[in-house]
Amino acid sequence: MSGRVLITAGASGVGRAMADAFDASGAQVWVADVDTAALDGCPTHWKRSEVNVADETAVAALFAEIEAAWGGLDTLCANAGVAGPTAQVEDVALEDWRFCLSVNLEGAFLCAKYAAPILKRQRSGAMVITSSTAGQYGYPNRAPYAAAKWGVIGLGKTLAMELGSHGVRCNVICPGAVEGPRMEGVLAREAAAKGMTRDQVYDGYAAGTSMGRFVEGQDIANMAVFLASDAARLVSGQVIAVDGHTVNPDPKI
Repeated sequence: MSGRVLITAGASGVGRAMADAFDASGAQVWVADVDTAALDGCPTHWKRSEVNVADETAVAALFAEIEAAWGGLDTLCANAGVAGPTAQVEDVALEDWRFCLSVNLEGAFLCAKYAAPILKRQRSGAMVITSSTAGQYGYPNRAPYAAAKWGVIGLGKTLAMELGSHGVRCNVICPGAVEGPRMEGVLAREAAAKGMTRDQVYDGYAAGTSMGRFVEGQDIANMAVFLASDAARLVSGQVIAVDGHTVNPDPKI
């Protein structure tokens, strides 16, 4: 595909896989991230910005810079997120709750807020928001994360309704357990909270899918590229799980 694509949290993990996939498809890529070292490791032909998506001033400045440099935007991949605490709800600090929602939900909202006027003026474009299967099922010991990811789905469906008449689509991807450093952190915290080993928790997540395995960043990236493409020109307002088919979101071992 051709086009101008912004990916938040695009310097590592799932976001980096998205950036690589869009680059390979022929798109112009702009990655925003808080990790300066990861940004420095990105290809030099990508545009790169250090941005905290929970900071409205920084997000507004990013989109102003995009308009100045590119004259517009074709795809927003609102992908930034944090895992949040792993704890029973009564043990979750309000500060940790607010931080988790500020990045996962408010970050997506702020990016949509500043992308929408650009896309509406063009009367074309797509938003792809990263949620989680935690936004489709209950998720014990992860109340802030699940709440944020449920909220992201409501945001995405509402954006599809608001923007459709302007020729703009919005869809939500729900990754399952994704191989990589972030999930390793989740596994370690859940193992400690449940008195289990890391491998027991890993096997429990895998056993909760009909395909019996974790997904990889490339699987999420492939879906994002499809949803941004003309092949998905009438796909909007959808919540699509890329998770190996979750059949039991909280398997017990």
